[in-house]
Amino acid sequence: MPELTESELKQFIGTTAYHRHWLGAFVLTDGVQYLAEKGQAHWLIDAIGSYQPDVRVKDDPMLQDFQVWELAVKNHSAVLTLSRDTDDPVLTQKIEYTDFPLPHIKLYLTQKVLMLTNEY
Repeated sequence: MPELTESELKQFIGTTAYHRHWLGAFVLTDGVQYLAEKGQAHWLIDAIGSYQPDVRVKDDPMLQDFQVWELAVKNHSAVLTLSRDTDDPVLTQKIEYTDFPLPHIKLYLTQKVLMLTNEY
């Protein structure tokens, strides 16, 4: 099981480099790269990338500028939600099993940069 703590992620308050996602839809900050590697969460980044060509995302002008992605984990299952802001969900995906180490994570995607909220 991956080991990762919220306090580890709080150390990221900006980025020194951008890491291109293999799908090419966006780049990752140092914090998200750390999350993917240390939390073994490349699948989460891939899921976010896979939704970028979805008409609900690409045809929404608000989502072209700013996306809020949240993963809520409970009992080794999870729900991934995309919102325009915290109270305006656009889509959700149920994930039957995950060993993601945190109960909740929120990421922002803006100007084709995926970041931790404290890196915004």
